[in-house]
Amino acid sequence: MFKSVLHEMASTTPTQYWLDSCSQKELAYALENGAVGATTNPLIVTAVLESELPAYEAIIKGFVKDMPEATEDEIAWKTIEYMAIQGAKTLEPIFDPVKGFGRISIQTNTKYHRNPKLLIEQATYFGTLAPNIQVKLPVTSAGIEAIEEVTYRGISVNATVSFTVPQALAVAEAIESGLKRRAAEGLDNTRINPVCTIMGGRTDDYIKDVAAKKNICIDPGYLEYCGVAVIKNAYRIYQEKGYKTKLLGAAYRNRHHLADLIGGDMLHTIPYKYQLYYNASDIKVKNSMDTPVDPVIVNTLLDKIDEFKKAYNPDGLSVKEFDNYGATLATLRGFYAGYDKLVTIIRRFIVG
Repeated sequence: MFKSVLHEMASTTPTQYWLDSCSQKELAYALENGAVGATTNPLIVTAVLESELPAYEAIIKGFVKDMPEATEDEIAWKTIEYMAIQGAKTLEPIFDPVKGFGRISIQTNTKYHRNPKLLIEQATYFGTLAPNIQVKLPVTSAGIEAIEEVTYRGISVNATVSFTVPQALAVAEAIESGLKRRAAEGLDNTRINPVCTIMGGRTDDYIKDVAAKKNICIDPGYLEYCGVAVIKNAYRIYQEKGYKTKLLGAAYRNRHHLADLIGGDMLHTIPYKYQLYYNASDIKVKNSMDTPVDPVIVNTLLDKIDEFKKAYNPDGLSVKEFDNYGATLATLRGFYAGYDKLVTIIRRFIVG
């Protein structure tokens, strides 16, 4: 008997999911319901500290005491690393380096999103923290360069800050290049499990914002399918190309973001509150991935909103254009703000 909608999905379909958090309490619930991984980023770590600070006070105070010359940024990153390592230990019993189960993602510094050298250096270091670490790199032009090199170095990447088909394809091609370089040197690729996130809810958010600012008259219900349509189109191309990379759905806003994406060989990274929401729903576990979004919806979006066209069409954006795509900029701003909030929390342990 299945415990929940998500447990049934993970047990009966190729579609698997992660906890979109590093909270140990939330991870226990997720694992009971079939989750196979977890993730962190600046916003997530900040949220965990805000809701569970008593559990981490002694740890942070210890870092401050043991690192008397450390800056607040160094203590912040030590805390981020600690949470990722603890999550890796919790997931270790289910770690399967071939299937990719049991990994936790740690995200590179948002401030490095324009510098491939710094991204590569930090990602390489993160790869030493635990055998089941997955490293998040942004899908900016610098990030694409870093993704190939980090893959070549044998690290499983999680491409993030990604909202479009062109970004997902550029990620997959960069990873294939890294894997081919390894194979040419006789290096083993079987334990590398790359994923590419498409933040479908943030795709929705951005297209809705564009429609509102430009006074585009469109059925508001159509705007709830932007991210789903993008993910389905990227998934179709991934299957045709046979990429090693798996797609990872993220940034949930409505039932479509799960209900319409079940059955495909992909992942979801789902926040705890949305796990509760989906598990309490009447969503039927069936193959919905192969059912296209209504062509009337897709064609209307393509006809009326150029920013959706950029997200949906494989050639909608060049790699250089990733850096200034509206959803990219909005998400980077959010990650900067989340990190600033994290540093403010850490600062209180240093100066009160």
